[in-house]
Amino acid sequence: MTDEKKQRATGQTNVKTYVPTPFDEIAEGPSLVEVQLSETFSGDIAGESTVRVIQAAGKDGSMSFVGLQRVRGSIAGRTGSFLLQPSGAVVGKETRAEWFVVRGSGTGDLKGLRGDGGFKAQLGEQGSYWLDYYFE
Repeated sequence: MTDEKKQRATGQTNVKTYVPTPFDEIAEGPSLVEVQLSETFSGDIAGESTVRVIQAAGKDGSMSFVGLQRVRGSIAGRTGSFLLQPSGAVVGKETRAEWFVVRGSGTGDLKGLRGDGGFKAQLGEQGSYWLDYYFE
């Protein structure tokens, strides 16, 4: 896809719930933690999402994560849902991640949605996002 056909969506996310649950801890090395969260999107994407991530949490407080996120809402006047697949890291209290739209996950008016982007946020709090997207 050529960049001139992509549009950029930007805005804010706000975490409503953030529930970390350790599920594999060892004395040496990172622990594995499942995090369940819900958040709202405002800006060019308006809606709500549910997220599940698996974090590798280091003893020094560092974290690396991967996950899946379903967004229900609208982009540019089109309504439906889609999946994002984020991966990123937490350093201190700042979360930074890249994500992409899972191919074939768009529903309703968002069928055919593709794209990639990312977000940055304070851990478990409000953040900013961007998504460079197009429709197949």
